[in-house]
Amino acid sequence: MEETKPSLVAGKLYLIPTTLGNTAPLEVLPISIKRAIEEIDHYIAENEKSARHFIKKVSANKSQPDLHIQVLNKFTEAAEIPTYLDPCIHGIDVGLVSEAGCPGIADPGADVVRLAHEKNITVVPLVGPSSLILAMMASGMNGQNFAFNGYLPIDATERKSAIKKLERMSKESGQAQIFIETPYRNDKLFQELTKTLLPHTRLCVAADITLPTELIATKFVNQWRDASVDLNKRPAIFIIQA
Repeated sequence: MEETKPSLVAGKLYLIPTTLGNTAPLEVLPISIKRAIEEIDHYIAENEKSARHFIKKVSANKSQPDLHIQVLNKFTEAAEIPTYLDPCIHGIDVGLVSEAGCPGIADPGADVVRLAHEKNITVVPLVGPSSLILAMMASGMNGQNFAFNGYLPIDATERKSAIKKLERMSKESGQAQIFIETPYRNDKLFQELTKTLLPHTRLCVAADITLPTELIATKFVNQWRDASVDLNKRPAIFIIQA
């Protein structure tokens, strides 16, 4: 009688959060992140160099030559992405690492997670800092009803229209509206917000979250108009609620 071979157990896709800046990893990440990194040798990341640096900071004794890192960014060919999960098909766990914060949230890793579900690969999200959630927690705005809108349009006219639309939506539904900007454009966006929004709309500015230079403040727009704040090249989250 022919012996039946046991079927291979598929590997899992672990979603591994990183720090939001140059912070000692274990000050803001749980020990479960260290355990996962010590067990996983296959990774998907936006930048190989920064991913290796992060892994080394978390686990100094981890063998760098044993790491296999697939790069996922705006230059990655769409046809390549499904192959990134081949190790899982062969029973090997894979770690998806974000450049900052949580994978899949304002992050190209969402495409990999979608494919994992299509391939029936178990997805394991690990606990770590999300600038969006931390900003929302600290804003004092509606944590029962909020929306993340990504980046606003670059064109000045379109951006002003988008700001007014988000303010109107917030006023009608009570929904807090969250958005971000490329760090070097933060100051310009801040000025546009204070000029475009109504005086008694609340605006939260959250920059450098979890870092020593952290700034999180919620004020009415007319109060922000008299404030002096430098957001240039600082990762920031903006939240409004009318």
